[in-house]
Amino acid sequence: MARKTSELGRFTDVALLVLISLAEGQKHGYRMIHDIEKFSGTALEPGTLYGALMRLEERAWIEAVETAERRKPYRITERGREALREQLATLRRIEQAGARRTATVWGTT
Repeated sequence: MARKTSELGRFTDVALLVLISLAEGQKHGYRMIHDIEKFSGTALEPGTLYGALMRLEERAWIEAVETAERRKPYRITERGREALREQLATLRRIEQAGARRTATVWGTT
């Protein structure tokens, strides 16, 4: 099965965290960093976050929101929502396979 989200490449983890954060609503970078740490326990450095934002924006999975403030908020696009749904479905399949396989290996079927 061909995956449309293969473009995420080696940045899957950070990109996925950003898309999950923005799925709740638009946020600027500082707020995303705190949100991501709160829901995932992952502390991102600003450079890591802004690199992921740039890549996601290039793919049109997120977009900057006009503002008069100094901070630049972003929001997820419909293409980004679709990429997120696909990635989460893949992670569910991986989790289910892992649970089945570890139950078999550990004898807790």
